[in-house]
Amino acid sequence: MTASGIRVLVAGASIAGPALAHWLRRRGAEVTVVERAPELRPGGQAVDARGVAKEVIRRMGLDAAVRAACTDTAGAYTVDVDGNVLETFRADDHGGDGYIAEIEILRGDLSQVLFDDTRDGVEYVFGDRIAELTQDADGVDVTFAGGDRRRFDLVVGADGLHSALRAMVFGPREQFVRHLGMVLAFYTVPNEFGLDRWLIDYQDQQSGRSAGLRPLQDATRAMAMLSFTAADFDVDYRDVEAQKRLLRERMAGFGWQTPRILAHLDDTPDFYLDQVAQVVMDRWSSGRVGLLGDAAFSSSPMSGGGTGLALVGAYLLAGELASCGWDPEAGFAGYEARMRSFVEANQEIGRMHVQSREVPAPDAEPSPELDMEALMELVERAINGVELPDYAAVPDSGAVRP
Repeated sequence: MTASGIRVLVAGASIAGPALAHWLRRRGAEVTVVERAPELRPGGQAVDARGVAKEVIRRMGLDAAVRAACTDTAGAYTVDVDGNVLETFRADDHGGDGYIAEIEILRGDLSQVLFDDTRDGVEYVFGDRIAELTQDADGVDVTFAGGDRRRFDLVVGADGLHSALRAMVFGPREQFVRHLGMVLAFYTVPNEFGLDRWLIDYQDQQSGRSAGLRPLQDATRAMAMLSFTAADFDVDYRDVEAQKRLLRERMAGFGWQTPRILAHLDDTPDFYLDQVAQVVMDRWSSGRVGLLGDAAFSSSPMSGGGTGLALVGAYLLAGELASCGWDPEAGFAGYEARMRSFVEANQEIGRMHVQSREVPAPDAEPSPELDMEALMELVERAINGVELPDYAAVPDSGAVRP
């Protein structure tokens, strides 16, 4: 395949960025990925691929690699404060697209798979970031914090919920980030709890808090998951010590295994805490600059669909740009038209999940019964509600054949 000569800069090397790099490279673009962290971040929450996202992974040729890195979770138990099982969910429920997905993998492990797949054909720049950006009709001039200055044809922000590129081009985060009233924390702990392939989750509806443990491939470790309600969230997402203090304060006195989980807070190598939030924007592009993944349309971890949105969005964005001859206006418009309904369904799932965990007021009216038929239609749209064109007329340097 002859390279298109198109030069694309992608900000962010978690999941959306390397996934987009995969497809852009296959379509003939020269791709640079810049990541402000000095290296890939390990661990993180378990992320899922359901429905149409599994097909994207297959088309990437990464099905075997992704499945080999999965958590191998057999299912989940919800328990009471004494550990008695209340509900059971299996990983093979609903064709592998249920509460516990057939493809479930730690965010850091999926990031590693995508990086390993693209590292030889994509330029990765770690420990740097976009400091300034100016675009004209023909390209984008970028100044990096490290001092380098380069020109690209297109720039895509895949730098997450707190996207610096989004703030630089579209406006301050307050315009787009919607806090949903919850905070989540994840970190690995020694598996001193006898965990064996089954996730365990304890929730207290009265306090709006939860604690859980998730199995990992390394059976000597487990992933702890803690959450609490919070009407607002003003802790710096980079101030880890302040986040740990907040977590201790808000989870104090919570039952089940929580004290043992919190006892490992200072020893964990991969602590993560952040607000449960969504990004809502009228448009995901401005001229030659576009957004992808959580930077554009975070559905929150409570939707279970954020990774699917990133993978599907990467496939469609690269395909739409290549199919229109790399014209940014047409390519970004086609990508948004195909993705918008899919995004909205996943965001609605996320909001509904958060609402189901809210602490009811003492004088609150009973919640109306759910319309199960409408709910199932929404879930189906959130899992499979987007078409994946084959882009047969577009060059593809690594097509995966059935």
